[in-house]
Amino acid sequence: MTEMFTRHDASSAPEAARPIVENTQKGFGFLPAPVAYMAESPELLETFMSGNAAFNKTTLSQLEREVFILTVATTVQCHYCVAMHSAMLTKSGADQELIQALRDRKPLQDAKLEAMRVFTHAVMEGYGHVTRETMEAFLSAGYTKRNALEVVLGLGVYTISTYANRMTEAPLDDAFASFAWHAEH
Repeated sequence: MTEMFTRHDASSAPEAARPIVENTQKGFGFLPAPVAYMAESPELLETFMSGNAAFNKTTLSQLEREVFILTVATTVQCHYCVAMHSAMLTKSGADQELIQALRDRKPLQDAKLEAMRVFTHAVMEGYGHVTRETMEAFLSAGYTKRNALEVVLGLGVYTISTYANRMTEAPLDDAFASFAWHAEH
């Protein structure tokens, strides 16, 4: 379906999306395919970018946010997000066993990070509803009620990007090719 959507650049993007496209290209040194495709809807692109900025300000650590993102991305089967966030985790020096377990949708050795993974799945599967036991397990692992709601924020943000990436079939950019991921069917 990629051919149905335009892979924009700064010159072809709708005017309202151009500043975001230009800033993203400066930040990465290239324009990631998801941004190039999301630029078709400046409102979608702006909402994703501002939502992502808000999610990055939460009280969750960078590693906890990345565990959350990879859990969502593998569940929704967004090949681009899995590759990109695997690359980001690798660049940040995260343990390769952790990254592989996330990519394989396997339990994590770190109990607190595993609680994030399990809780994220529970929130997704329950469409926001979680059992009292699930919430207590999340809180007992060291998270807070605020963190639980930050997971909801993250789901809103990453629903935008994963769904848009899947709809447009955003191809994996060369920068993330060595982290390619394919869902098991």
